[in-house]
Amino acid sequence: MKWDKGTQRAHGLIEVKSFDDSKRTFKGIASTITPDRMGDIVESKGAQFSLPLPLLWQHDKNQPIGWDTKAIVKDDQIEVEGELAQIDEPPSLKDQLDVAWAKLKAKLVRGLSIGFVPQEWSDIKNSYGLRFTKWDWIELSAVTIPANSEATIQMVRSCDVGA
Repeated sequence: MKWDKGTQRAHGLIEVKSFDDSKRTFKGIASTITPDRMGDIVESKGAQFSLPLPLLWQHDKNQPIGWDTKAIVKDDQIEVEGELAQIDEPPSLKDQLDVAWAKLKAKLVRGLSIGFVPQEWSDIKNSYGLRFTKWDWIELSAVTIPANSEATIQMVRSCDVGA
């Protein structure tokens, strides 16, 4: 199979557990080795990245909303911690960030998704899917419709800096 090495995406769900609006943080699963809805598998141990990674809104490079500040690569998944930005100016950007945070808290947007550039892959026998064994992780996104149902935000919270 011929493969275009462009940016790929894999998705999962966000499960909101608690909130504290003083610091907008979340924990979740960015990726698992379970086949996604396209039948592809993104091997966790194949991830190449450096932190922080940009956190985007709906994979739109023109809508950064924060950072992925921690990633723990395990055999079967990648656990992440991130933070949505908080600013006072300009008002239009503050409003966009506040709306993104409100949508996460209201569970209107529950998905996480990785944006990556494949480096090494192979066909998955008896399927149309691909197994990505080495890949450059370039961004994490909050998304409405996830492809990998196991990649979830497990906790959305803000931590009181003074606590």
